[in-house]
This record gives sequence, structure tokens and C-alpha cells, in this order.
Amino acid sequence: MRMTPPLPRLYSFRRCPYAMRARMALLVSGVSFSLTEVSLKAKPPAMLAASPKGTVPVLIFPGGQVLDESLDIMRWALGQNDPENWLVDDREGSETHALIARNDGPFKHHLDRYKYATRYSDDGDAMSAAAHRAAAMEILVDLDTRLAGRLNLVAERPTLADIALFPFVRQFARHDPDWWASQPFAHLQQWLERHLSSPLFQIAIRKDASVDAP
Repeated sequence: MRMTPPLPRLYSFRRCPYAMRARMALLVSGVSFSLTEVSLKAKPPAMLAASPKGTVPVLIFPGGQVLDESLDIMRWALGQNDPENWLVDDREGSETHALIARNDGPFKHHLDRYKYATRYSDDGDAMSAAAHRAAAMEILVDLDTRLAGRLNLVAERPTLADIALFPFVRQFARHDPDWWASQPFAHLQQWLERHLSSPLFQIAIRKDASVDAP
């Protein structure tokens, strides 16, 4: 009887934006993987042994190799197969790299302190939640301006930049949906809605996300 070879195992939490973008890259690539949905209150010992920092996503290969950064997982998956050409602009000094660096750095900093103000109240930050929201808004206004001339951030079709950023914009928008809907950046709001309604995202957000590309 022929044995099925073991698959890479992804430890994930479906609402985490980092894990979300990793799942989407794995799904679009068509790479087979096993999915373990993690309870953040009771993280699996196997995950913690592989990645002691205890954050998702973590991709563990049968041979013991570990990828525990979402962008590394995305680039590995797309390096196996990139059917929608997401990596078209993924090079040093590119728009993609600049957009992701700003998202994962300043934008995420302000997003966390806007959304979880009480959690960061003792970290010596003098800025209020409203001030952090305003600082994040400056970045979002720039994204809206960028989207005025095209459907996605660096091309007409989605690329790595769009998939890497939109889960964080989603998180920002969901914190106060009525306020978000009243803001004057229609291009960014439409961009977000297109990605949220995509078949790929609809699969990726499920707890039992399929290992098969849609």
C-alpha cells in the first residue's frame, strides 16, 4: 500500500492578519498543507517547541524546517507556484517592499494602539487612541490616493502587496465600522470590499480552510 507523504503543517488563527495572509498565499499556490487552528489561550506544545515566540503563523515541514514569519511563508509558497503572478514586484527597493515595510511597521504600531488602547496604556506612549487613529489615517489616505488610478496597489491585478496589506486594513475598518464608512476614501473602501468578497478570502477565513487552491 502506497503511503501518502506527510504535509507541511500550518499553525494559524483565522482572525490574525499575519496568519490570514499566509493562508491566502498557501491556498493560491496550490501547495498542500495541513491546518491546525490555534487557541491563543492554549497554544499547542508542538507549535511552541518549533517556534518559542508563540505567535502565528508557523509552518512546520516534515523534515523539521520551520517558517514562523508570515512573509517568509508567503514567499516560500509562491516560490513553489505563483499562478496569479503575485511576486511580480517583489524585489529589493520596490513599491511592494516599501508598502509592506510601512504597513508592518508604522501602520501596525498605530493600529494596535488605536484598537487596543488599554493594553498599551502603560507603555509610556503619550499619544491617545484618537491620535494613533489619525496617524494611521495618514497612511490610509496615501493608499486611497494610490488606488485612484488603478484597482490594486501596484498593478491592476492583486499582487503580494495587496494580500499582505488588506488584512490589516480590514482590522482597522472593523474596529469602528460606522466611522470607517463615513470616511472620504472611496477607492480604499472599494479595494477592501473587493478583497473581502474574493473567493480566495472566503475560503481562507474559514476555520477549516481547504488545502486546495480555489
